[in-house]
Amino acid sequence: LRTRTAEQALPEILAKAIEGGRRVVVKTADEKAVASLNDYLWTFNADSFLPHGCKKDGHATDQPIWITADNDNTNGAEILITTGGAAPETPENYALCCEMLEDRETEQVAAARERWKSYKERGFDLIYYQQTDKGGWEKKA
Repeated sequence: LRTRTAEQALPEILAKAIEGGRRVVVKTADEKAVASLNDYLWTFNADSFLPHGCKKDGHATDQPIWITADNDNTNGAEILITTGGAAPETPENYALCCEMLEDRETEQVAAARERWKSYKERGFDLIYYQQTDKGGWEKKA
């Protein structure tokens, strides 16, 4: 991400997943980030709603979007999205993993580059998108 934060870009991505009938786990770095993102998704846009929850809310199996700092997939998601430097521990358990990185977080970007090498060695299909200056996405690799 170059022009928006992960928090700002995430609702658009989540909406597309939900519209496609997919369930999502959003893994954050810690419980404070879980609470912040959970609250944000309730208020980011008065004209839309993204059905979501976290441990505090309960009913994990009923939540199309599950926000966690753990490695749980209690909502049976096909998609894992990581934010805030969180890393997927079992990417093979998902049909799609998306690591959202803000380019100003240089340590997180460096760690993601190392994971990219590991994913490539393990035979994963990899795609890298970079946010454009106008907020769109450009495929880079």
